[in-house]
Amino acid sequence: MQPDAITAIVDQWRRERPDLDASPMLVIGRLFRLTHALDQRLRPPFADVGLGSGDFDLLAALRRSGAPYALSAGDLSRTVLVTTGAITKRVDRLEARGLVARRVDATDSRGRLISLTPEGVALTDELIAVHLDNQRRLLAGLDDDERTQLAALLERLAVTSQPEDD
Repeated sequence: MQPDAITAIVDQWRRERPDLDASPMLVIGRLFRLTHALDQRLRPPFADVGLGSGDFDLLAALRRSGAPYALSAGDLSRTVLVTTGAITKRVDRLEARGLVARRVDATDSRGRLISLTPEGVALTDELIAVHLDNQRRLLAGLDDDERTQLAALLERLAVTSQPEDD
């Protein structure tokens, strides 16, 4: 296998600054480049049906929440890791398309729930199948054991690299 661009960058730093250990770039640099490349390959099916960046994430969060496929803006914000303002903008777009609806929360008349419409459920179910097929194709260069090992390593990295609470 031919060295990638990140290896070349690390080799250059080793030459220029042999006093520094540039090896973390072999992981972090690759993660950054891979994230961008994966995003470019995963977004087209969503764009093909007119969904903006993050719209599918919101639809998927509602769908996987289980029937009746409804969450508050705050719950959605915590699930998809964006602000409630960003949630509002996405909901506005998706509501205009008939994919989600806002309704009064039966347990708190001041609160609103965002729920999938039947059209939203159908589109989300269709897109998640396409999305998972894309992900399988992107991971085809790894065998089952390698995928399992990589998933475990990434989980450990995610857990151990979280900022400590003050």
